[in-house]
Amino acid sequence: MDKPTCSKTFFSGLGVALVTPFLQDGSLDFQSLETLVRHTIRGGVDFLVLFGTTGESPTVSIEERKEALYRVHKVTEGSVPIVLGVGGNDTRLLVERLHNLPNELLAGILSVTPYYNKPSQEGLYRHFALVAENTPLPVILYNIKGRTGVDLCPETVQRLRQDYPQKIVAIKEASGSLERVVELIQSNDEDFTILSGDDGLTHEFMRAGAKGAISVVANIYPQWAKSIIADYTSPEAQYRDLALAQCYQQLFAEGNPSGIKSWLHLMGYISTPTLRLPLVNVSDALCEEMKSSIQRLQTLGAC
Repeated sequence: MDKPTCSKTFFSGLGVALVTPFLQDGSLDFQSLETLVRHTIRGGVDFLVLFGTTGESPTVSIEERKEALYRVHKVTEGSVPIVLGVGGNDTRLLVERLHNLPNELLAGILSVTPYYNKPSQEGLYRHFALVAENTPLPVILYNIKGRTGVDLCPETVQRLRQDYPQKIVAIKEASGSLERVVELIQSNDEDFTILSGDDGLTHEFMRAGAKGAISVVANIYPQWAKSIIADYTSPEAQYRDLALAQCYQQLFAEGNPSGIKSWLHLMGYISTPTLRLPLVNVSDALCEEMKSSIQRLQTLGAC
């Protein structure tokens, strides 16, 4: 099939932040990855996101990422757009990586703000300007101050959007602030896509004017995650969001992706909950809480 093309609001709807499954020895578990991709596609996700935060990008090599990308693309047969996480805090090296991507397999990239070295807003602007200038793909900005230590302010987002309207097409906003979402909507044109980066706030973000989410919980319950976005004004969407509240809390109680990997393993979607250090598995106590939540959600028909 032909590669999906990018429309003005291409990244609206439900994106799934895929985990990267590992075998017990720490190598990539391609069989589990393919199972998970099929599960989320059947559940109605609009696009796949590989090697973001949930995909453990800091501990997966370039070679492993390429192999996983080819495997995922083969499963999708080009039917579902693939977005690749491509970020870093060394702009020069990031540009080199951009020049070596298999762009023919991708619909876009997700690029997180530079971490640790804490650049100014001008530094952030110049960083993302070079990203935009060195890829033919549309770019989703990724703002998650809690992990990077730096906030991509609305004024900088607006400046990037105005200067690179064909490249800077969306932002995954994970600041946890409803006010921030409103400010981003008000300061940008209607074709700029605001995506929730926090499952627990997605329903509120949609009601405020966001156009979708890049979701962790969609690894498990893609149909419910999709309905919370697509039918956000309905009582059913509100009911499902409330029913998943405990799931949201447990998934992040001891860190992401530790929580989501344990949950997926308990439900049989991945063969092991293995992570690569410095990440470790959740505690036995939290795992028991998850088991109870899984049973409760099964009785409610979560899928």
